[in-house]
Parts: sequence; structure tokens; C-alpha cells
Amino acid sequence: MVASAFTTSLNVDKGSVLHKLSDRMILQKQQHQMPPHVFSPKKMSTSSGTARWMSSTSQALRLSSTPAFRSAILSTRNVNLNLNPFRPSGTTVLRMSTSTSDLEAQIKAKGDEIRTLKESGAEKSAVAPYVKELLALKAQLEPAAAPPPPKAAAKEDDDTESPEESTAANTVLRRVKTKDATTPSDEIVAVRGWVRTVRKQKTLAFVEVNDGSSMDGIQCVLSFDGLDDVSIKEINNLTTGCSVSINGRIVASQGGKQSVELSATELRIVGTCPGETYPLAKKRHSLEYLRSIAHLRPRTNTIAAVARVRSALAGSIHSFFQKQGFLYVQTPLITASDCEGAGEMFRVTTLDLDDTSKLPLKNNSKSIDYTKDFFGKPAYLTVSGQLGGETYACALGDVYTFGPTFRAENSQTTRHLAEFHMVEPEMAFADLTSAMDNAESMLKSVVSDVLESCERDLAFFNSFYDKGLKKRLTKLVEKPFVRISYREAIQHLQEEIAKDPKKWQFPDVEFGTDLATEHERWLAETKYQSAVFVYNYPKSIKAFYMRDNSDDGGETVNAMDLLVPGVGELVGGSQREERLDILISKMEEVGLNPDDYWWYLDLRRFGSVPHAGYGLGFERLVTYVCGIENIRDAIAYPRYPGNAEF
Repeated sequence: MVASAFTTSLNVDKGSVLHKLSDRMILQKQQHQMPPHVFSPKKMSTSSGTARWMSSTSQALRLSSTPAFRSAILSTRNVNLNLNPFRPSGTTVLRMSTSTSDLEAQIKAKGDEIRTLKESGAEKSAVAPYVKELLALKAQLEPAAAPPPPKAAAKEDDDTESPEESTAANTVLRRVKTKDATTPSDEIVAVRGWVRTVRKQKTLAFVEVNDGSSMDGIQCVLSFDGLDDVSIKEINNLTTGCSVSINGRIVASQGGKQSVELSATELRIVGTCPGETYPLAKKRHSLEYLRSIAHLRPRTNTIAAVARVRSALAGSIHSFFQKQGFLYVQTPLITASDCEGAGEMFRVTTLDLDDTSKLPLKNNSKSIDYTKDFFGKPAYLTVSGQLGGETYACALGDVYTFGPTFRAENSQTTRHLAEFHMVEPEMAFADLTSAMDNAESMLKSVVSDVLESCERDLAFFNSFYDKGLKKRLTKLVEKPFVRISYREAIQHLQEEIAKDPKKWQFPDVEFGTDLATEHERWLAETKYQSAVFVYNYPKSIKAFYMRDNSDDGGETVNAMDLLVPGVGELVGGSQREERLDILISKMEEVGLNPDDYWWYLDLRRFGSVPHAGYGLGFERLVTYVCGIENIRDAIAYPRYPGNAEF
């Protein structure tokens, strides 16, 4: 084993050993022509069997790493060496034990020296060594203050290193993610990830490693002359998909496809991957096939890029609302309330459904007695966090929820999931215009953030999925959203459909029609070529909690939908009905029992205020920003009718 550095602690019984060690070190200094300031011992002492050596410039003595020097030190009795092969080659470090207070004193003294040099007008090159020494001292301060690690069993005259020892030693190296490997450096670093491609030559091997942090990964160049025997053997076992840990220096690339590459000094395979059975061979797979191996599909370029964009969008959404002064509220997933009043909810029960004879029934009835169930009443997975969000908005002002929601809608379209995530802000003392203003600001903000932070991923989607993606996203950020009433939208659609009804799947459009996706996309993509708010929808097609418009006889409600090119509806919102008597009447109209919503009605009984909010389907936002068509590819493990795998 070639040791590029080592660390020693002195444990002596007699002062004579100190002098012996000192003489040998001074001899080595002379043999290697070390400059005087590198080794200038001031004092050697013994105390309770422990020797401490104080240097005038640094606690770390750096000497050339040579066999002669190592032999001189090893021949000194009672010296315990801990060899570390993962320091940059060409340096050897001898560290003596010291206290935290000693280190702090040296740091202060070194800082004073640097200030004195700067005040005297010294050149930067003259000050640089002192700064380097100061940083080294600070790096020692934290380990010195911590309790010492347990001592490993000593090995006599064993210079060999097993793969296990090498892996353990790897932990001292700074790990660099491939997205951050952009600048050449002399520092030896560790890159860990999964092999995408392997090319082997007589004396070289080229391995592309991707750790998921970026689209491109990094090319690792392994020259057989600079590798140990274990690494050379590992090269023969490399296959696409195996996980590896590779150490080396980031250098300027000799090729034209990348600016930097890793000049490897060591390779270890962490997990093998049999090529003959690996489902992701080096070829393009359909997104439909990848859904059947959803546990492995994040290793593909498309799904990995979706995951990075999704993560950036989620972080940006939280950041936007936090900066706007909104409070993040976590509303329950299990509820007894049907927010939408549509009845498409998943039931939650602990009753034994496998043995129907044991189901508790109501007296003289075939209906199940849910008072015997876990919650003492029928319970469901929530379809929205809105109602819970309203309770907090009516006390805290502005809040938002961001979490999973569920809908038992028997839909197999590319736009629907049974499990999805909703972003739902609620604002007190606000109307529909306030909700539209906030939704527009939020979308512009998060899309702008992702255009900057996920540039490489969006370029990939722009090349392979939607040629006009980046142009459309940039336009959304820069152009004000269009706002039209529902009646105007119906008029535009009727005029267009009349030109050729056969082009439309749903040509019958009139007041009261719930707009289909083809209608929404025509308005956004063709008519206005922009994001479009459609507001004041018919009361008959909207939820019970939306505020009736009094200026048209209650025919419409103060609701809006945001339509965007490529997707259609992305956001739905409204001003909430704050008038108690009208809200109770609307509940009864749709068959809801007001007693089940007593707590929701209390908001109108005690200090009611005008308030508004909206819901953003997060997975739809992901499909829109990535330019992918199917919402099942916008979430890690899609849930839809007939599928709950993984």
C-alpha cells in the first residue's frame, strides 16, 4: 500500500524517547532539504506518560512521504501510527495530541501574525502560507474538541489494504456530486453513483457515472498505471447499472463532450448489477414500459429529470408562500367531510370486510353500523385540505396546505390520478380578484425559479418531448394572464365550433356546459395563446362552498379556473360563501347534512369574514413545466383504477 499521509500520537514512558524522535525528525528534515520554517521545534516535554510537541508555526508537521522517513519513524518505539491513504500524494502529516485551548491559542496567534503582515504591506504570496496554516489549525479544532474515536486493533508490519479497509477509509474524502464537479482541482475527491456506460481499452477505461444530481453525470478516466491491483480487477466486473465509488482528481477533459472529467486513482464496486437480467439495457424505453418497473425508472434520464424539476417546483412553492407571509398548515388526510360534495371518496375502515357475517349492522337493516368502526362514524381519505385550511385562515389570515389528496374517480385519462398532491392557499379578507392575483404571482415565481435552476433538465424536455417548451414557459413568466368571464368563453367557443363541428369531440357548448379539456386548451393555446383565467361559472357545475353572485340573480358563483397551454385547467378557486344562511341552504340543495359540518358553519357564526382561495394540482403543474403528456409520469408511483403496484 502506498501511504500518502499518516498521523501519529506519541505515548512514551521516558523523556529519552522524545529526544530520539526529535533527532530522527531533524535528520529527515536535513535529508529532504525542508525549509527552516516547516520544522522548528521549540519545546519537548513529558507529562503523565504523554508527550506533546509544540511547533512555532503549526500543529501539523508536513514532510515528504518517503520510505526512509517512514522507516525512521516506525523504528521509534512507543509511536502509534495511523496511516491514511486518502490525502493528496506527496505530503505526510505528523500530528501531536493537543488540547482545545492550545489550538485556540495558536489560532489567535496565527491570526495576529497575518494581520501584522497585511498591515506591513506584505505581498499576497508571502501571506498565503500563513493563511493556509491558519485554516489547517481551524480544521483541527473540531476534532480536538470531540471525544477520540475507538482505537482499532494494531496490525504488525502489514502494509496491505483490503477492499473493506479502502471503503472505510473512503469516508474521509469529500464527496462531490456530479452537478458540482465543474472546476479542475488538485484535491482528491470521491464520486459515487451508478454506471451508465463502460468503455475499456488496453491501458485505459472510461466509465460514465451518474449520481442523480444532474442530467449528464461525469466521465471517469481510469489509467491502469495509476491504479492499485484491486481497482484493476474491479474494472473487469463493471457493468451498466452497478453502483461504484471512485476516487480521483477533477481535471480538464481531453475530450470535447464535457469540460471536466475525473482522473481516477481508485475504483470500488459497491453493488453489482448482472447485465443479462438488468431491465434497463442501454436503449430507449417507452414511458408505458417504464411504469411497469417504476422502482427502477428513476435511473432513466426522463424520470430523473422529472424528479429534479418536481423537487425544485415544490421548494419554490414553499419559498413563495413563506416570503408572502403565509403559514404552512398540515390538514388531516382522514376526514368525515366531503369537500367537493361529489361522493368520490375512498372509505377508511378497520371492520373485517373478509367476513361479512361479522360486520355490525344497524337494527332491522342491512346498513353497516359505523358507530362500531374505529372512528365511530364513516371516515374517508380527503379529497381536499380546503375546509381545514379555511378554519386556520379565519384565525391566522393567510395560510396554505400542500399535501396528498385522494379521489375515487374511475378515470383512465392522462390527466387524472387517484392519489395526487394539492397546493391550497386560503386568504382571509380577500375576494376572487385577490385569489387570481395570488395564483398568477405564484405561478410566475415558481416557473421563473425552475427556468433558472433546472436549465439542463428543461433543455432535455425541450429537445425530446416539447420543442416549444422553454418558449412557452418564458412567455408565461413575462406576459400577463388573460381574464375573461365564463359567458365570454362560451361565446368564443360557439363561434369557433360553428365553423366545423366535426373537428370537435364535444361540439355542444352552451351556458351550463362544464368545459372539456379540448375547450380549455383551445382557449389557452389558440384563442389567446396565453394563460387564461375564466371566472363566474354557473352555480350548477361548481361546489357548494363557492359564493353566489348577487348581481346576476345567483345564476353564477364567484369562481375561477386557470387554463394553460398544453394542459388545460391547472388551478381552480373561488371566493368562499361567508353568509351562514345561504351556505346552509346550498348544503341542503346538494344533499349534505349541515349537522356534519357544524364546525365549518361555526366560522360563519363567530366572526365571519370574506375569504378566498384556490387549489393547484401539483402533478398537473409538473406535466406542464416538463412538457410530458401523461400525469402518471409526473409522480413516483402513480395510483389509478386497477393499479396500486409498488
